[in-house]
Amino acid sequence: MPSMRSIKRRKESVQSTQQITKAMKLVATVKLQKARSKVEANAPYFEALYKTICSIMSKTLDLDNRFLKEGSDGKKVVIAMSSNRGLAGGYNSNLVKKIDSYGFDKEKTVIYGLGRKGIEGLKRRGYHVEWDESDIMNEPLYNDCIAITKSLMKGFDEGEIDEIYVAYTDFQNTVTHVPTVRKLLPLSREDFDEEFESSLGESKEDRNLQMNYGMSGSGIEKDMVIFGSVMDHYHPEVKILNEIIPKYITNIIYGAFLEAIASENAARMQAMDSATENAQDMISSLELQYNRARQGSITQELTEIVAGAEALT
Repeated sequence: MPSMRSIKRRKESVQSTQQITKAMKLVATVKLQKARSKVEANAPYFEALYKTICSIMSKTLDLDNRFLKEGSDGKKVVIAMSSNRGLAGGYNSNLVKKIDSYGFDKEKTVIYGLGRKGIEGLKRRGYHVEWDESDIMNEPLYNDCIAITKSLMKGFDEGEIDEIYVAYTDFQNTVTHVPTVRKLLPLSREDFDEEFESSLGESKEDRNLQMNYGMSGSGIEKDMVIFGSVMDHYHPEVKILNEIIPKYITNIIYGAFLEAIASENAARMQAMDSATENAQDMISSLELQYNRARQGSITQELTEIVAGAEALT
């Protein structure tokens, strides 16, 4: 059995670790609340952009746009958003596994890394990391997303990049965080059509009838139909999409940043909470061992005293 001194030292060490995990849990909780407030504040702007694109694309089914072209079997870019620090449970490893299981061809896929832990994991799995801007994850700003979007758009327009994806962890609640891979470019018209139908509760045929007869169910749709019919000869929808889609992509990247940070802090909060509970269990176990060792020491001393007294008599 370990000595009382060694048990006491180990108990003090575990107590010190427990104080650190408690502090890290509190810090993660505060950061999580800030990240969630930013996600909620960004939601109305993203929703407005999304509905506008849905409205344009639903009323111009034959629209030809550079952002809607079919992707080819060329170079793919994956923006991987992980964390710069560990102690977050399976947060980083789950994202790496999600990317690796998505079916990307490693020979034609490059990683734009945002987060050192994810970069390390992807390198171990044989992916080429072309771009490392992990410092952005410490405090992502909207201007950072604008710069990333411009760089990606340049490569996409020049034909250097054929498809662009973003990989991040979607924050659903404090307990549930889902690793997600989302395609940014080229956009899929079908995805917008499905979302637009579900939001309006009408079929594609109904929307075509409304477009032919100049009818619409909401103000923004009516404005877009009138605007499109008057300016149809000049195809203003193409210009509108060319202006609004980069903003839409930027906002998706920014939203992914916020979701990733919220998920990271929620995962770290959970991990530190579990570590604190485990430390408490270890402390209780060490206290029991210490008491047993102390009781054994006292029993041994009493036995020696009794034996000595009997020897004198």
